[in-house]
Amino acid sequence: MNSKFNLTYIVGITLVATLGGLLFGYDTAVISGTVNSLNAFLIIPNGLGKFALGSTVSSALIGCIIGGILSGFLSNRLGRKRTLLVAATLFFVSALGSGYPETLFFTYGKSSLGLMWMFNFYRIIGGIGVGLASAVCPMYIGEIAPAEIRGRLVSWNQFAIIFGMLVVYFVNWGIAKGQTEAWINATGWRFMFMSEAIPAGLFGLLILCVPETPRYLCMANKEENALGVLTKIMGNKAKANQILLEIKETLIEKTKAKVFSYGKVVIIVGILLSVFQQFVGINVALYYAPVIFQSMGAAKDASMMQTVVMGMINVIFTLIAIMTVDKWGRKPLLITGSIGMAVGMFAISALAFNNIIGISTLVFIILYTGSFMMSWGPICWVLISEIFPNKIRGQAVAIAVAAQWAANYLISSTYPPMMEFSGGLTYGFYGLMSVLSAIFVWKMVPETKGKTLEDMNKLWKK
Repeated sequence: MNSKFNLTYIVGITLVATLGGLLFGYDTAVISGTVNSLNAFLIIPNGLGKFALGSTVSSALIGCIIGGILSGFLSNRLGRKRTLLVAATLFFVSALGSGYPETLFFTYGKSSLGLMWMFNFYRIIGGIGVGLASAVCPMYIGEIAPAEIRGRLVSWNQFAIIFGMLVVYFVNWGIAKGQTEAWINATGWRFMFMSEAIPAGLFGLLILCVPETPRYLCMANKEENALGVLTKIMGNKAKANQILLEIKETLIEKTKAKVFSYGKVVIIVGILLSVFQQFVGINVALYYAPVIFQSMGAAKDASMMQTVVMGMINVIFTLIAIMTVDKWGRKPLLITGSIGMAVGMFAISALAFNNIIGISTLVFIILYTGSFMMSWGPICWVLISEIFPNKIRGQAVAIAVAAQWAANYLISSTYPPMMEFSGGLTYGFYGLMSVLSAIFVWKMVPETKGKTLEDMNKLWKK
């Protein structure tokens, strides 16, 4: 397989792009170590309550939705590469601004409502970076990668997201270790946010060293540049010329394609892939894992240890997806994962209804999480990056990613009140969504294993 293309060059480009995924995970998880400090510094001194704390903690999600919406416009207007450079800049500004929100306008260390709003502004800036990266990183990798290994390479982006989360957990722990609560509440939380500036700066510098995607270069009428990139990727000018002709054929069919140029079904499939990825409840399991374990009877230290176990499960099962996605295909992995998630969630629901707490709960949560990480976690991003025809890919990915972040916000924000009503029904709902996700994939999602991005035009024309 290596003889078909320049694998070393492709992997190098992919690793740079996955830094965007790492920052996606880093930015969304860095808040976890700062909640108590933000409450002590920004919320309590201003006479605010839990609603203000919750809004502050989740404010980046607003930026994620905005970034998802903007990703299509920016990736089509600026290109995939320069949009990732914009994302890197936003990550960098957000890291420094969130750690030092007093910059220019406020007195250092003096809390006020204005300072709280400024902090939220910087977090939203970072969220826009996450929204852009979540859409454009898989798109960039998908447009660079040869069809034979595209699923594997795009899946590395999901691994980078999880790895970014794990990295920031250790960074936060290292900053707080051995320090007093007073120091953490005054200074430590600032270092946690500002630490993101290091990978953000590295990402920005490395993005300058990678090429624009050949698909975008063709859309921008830079065919010679596109041929140069394809020749480096394929290691063969004749093969590069053949791919370039296929790309050009998909782009000259219509002078100006609209998002529904290939029908509504492809857009609906993209949206439902995103919505189901969130409605099965994975972010509840990730965001609220320690709370879930504590509510089921685990002590605080034990619940944190179980969360670490889940983190390791996430890594192992994501690697399984990376190794199998281009051999087994997208649909078999998604359907298998949906079945595993349904079994896990329905079992947890039954345990909750019967107030049974024990090792069985952890086993079924691991079954659920592992099933997600080998399927819907990475494969959803693979499909979103490849399923749309060339002419509408930027716009369609933007719609799908914006829908994903909106669904994320809805599921995460409704979990606490749903749990107050009934834990058993809450987990039963996520189990039902897992069943529906399997039926949706079986009935509506086409298999894309081994197909080129140019094949998508023929697929949806049918």
